[in-house]
Amino acid sequence: MGVPPVTPTARTRITAAFTDAGVTGQLHATDIDTGTTITVGADLESPTASVHKLCVLAALYRQAAHGRIDLRRPVDIPAEGRSPGATGLAAMRDAARLSLRDLAGLAVAVSDNTAADLLIDAIGLDTVNRTMTDLGLTRTIAVHTMRELYATLHEDAGGTPAALTDPTVVARLRALDPTRTNRSTAREIAALLAAIWRDEVCTGEHARELRAVLGLQAWSHRLAAGFPFDDVRVSGKTGSLPTLRHEAGVVEYPDGGRYAVAVFTCAAATTVTLPTADAAIGKAARIAVDALRA
Repeated sequence: MGVPPVTPTARTRITAAFTDAGVTGQLHATDIDTGTTITVGADLESPTASVHKLCVLAALYRQAAHGRIDLRRPVDIPAEGRSPGATGLAAMRDAARLSLRDLAGLAVAVSDNTAADLLIDAIGLDTVNRTMTDLGLTRTIAVHTMRELYATLHEDAGGTPAALTDPTVVARLRALDPTRTNRSTAREIAALLAAIWRDEVCTGEHARELRAVLGLQAWSHRLAAGFPFDDVRVSGKTGSLPTLRHEAGVVEYPDGGRYAVAVFTCAAATTVTLPTADAAIGKAARIAVDALRA
């Protein structure tokens, strides 16, 4: 029996969910096992913000699977010189020592920028980009580390964090220009997740550990909010910058259904807190997955 086609009604409802929340949005959802997809503007390039940490972890575990790096290798982390951020090592005050795989856990669980940059330091941005190219994701490109990304925010805001809510300042941020920052498309990020779940990035224990790490995220106010069920597992990674709220992840149902979903949004408002935009990510993802399961 063939897979029924996705109806245009689902796309209309997804677009309406974005509009009602005051955002423009792109979405790509795919059934990992059948390849059936639903898309809304999925090929538009967007700044990835912390969603790009998915690419860093994919490259890290692929290198480990090829025997080029030991995930248990310890890294000494001085108290000074850490990447900016409100969570994880950036918010801690004392020197620490962690393995690469524990840094990977922090990079996902609390979107730790310092942890992500230490991983990038270990494997190099060139390796991250080469891994994406090897996987056929030619529009997924990293041009700087998290510390470098935040340096552009600091410079473009004139060193005044409050200015990042000023529409005039926001309009000139390099971090929001996909030609000058880390970037991808919803289609390619969803394809990366599908590849991880299909053992195409790495295999065996490395693949199982990578998927487990991607299930550690503490935030549940975006993608996971659309699937409030005890028996549905959501593994995801958020990304946030002024006006941008993204999340990409995999939704796994108890009947074996597996769906990779990437949702990128841009709000008209420059306010830091916009719960309707966060909720729209989960709502749009749920509409897409329900359509794929129909």
